[in-house]
Amino acid sequence: MLKACLNGTRRLDEHPAVPLTPAELAADAVRCATAGVAAVHAHPRDDGGTESLDPAVIAAAVTAIRDARPGLPVGVSTGAWIVPDPAERAAAVRAWTVLPDFASVNAHEPGAAEVAAALYERGVMVEAGLWTPAAVDAWRRWSTPAGRVLVECMAEQVETALADAAAILAALPGGHPPVLLHGEGPATWPVYAEAVRRGLHTRIGLEDTLLLPDGTPAPDNATLVTAALTAAAR
Repeated sequence: MLKACLNGTRRLDEHPAVPLTPAELAADAVRCATAGVAAVHAHPRDDGGTESLDPAVIAAAVTAIRDARPGLPVGVSTGAWIVPDPAERAAAVRAWTVLPDFASVNAHEPGAAEVAAALYERGVMVEAGLWTPAAVDAWRRWSTPAGRVLVECMAEQVETALADAAAILAALPGGHPPVLLHGEGPATWPVYAEAVRRGLHTRIGLEDTLLLPDGTPAPDNATLVTAALTAAAR
């Protein structure tokens, strides 16, 4: 599976094609799905452009994408930087009126287990975000099952990112859920290649990189998707 990560924490001053509004997310999701992705991941924003877990904000983004591309799985982030208080973060999830298909929870963050439990109670598939081998231990203490594991290599130095990928993957227990492996920044494309080599799910998009594999600026998410699928086919 290739997932498009549409915006993340990116701002318009970083790239003019970063989708922020529900309409922009929907249009970008359609373009990426047409290019070949199987799912999209977004960080919905409020009217001021700030990431939010507010029920109305989540509903607007998820509904817009579903209306534009019925059947395309839609996921969101529950990063602690969006709502720092763990109890408030779990309460926000329980208040959602429109549910995404999946949501990522960073296992190392305070309150991660509670947020994952709230998602599971609502019937939202939990993606366990693992940034380090230590995060694997934190995730394994959850009482909530994860539907997918995200091995997220946050180091920008390529050799470090690839070593982190190997260490986290080696720490996973037997019988673990499906794995999605990805990197960020300069390590995005090398880690992408490693995911393809290992036969793992992966992702691409402006959240992770602003550059194509040859180092030139990417015009938009759909171009990144096309480049990723082309690279995987080689």
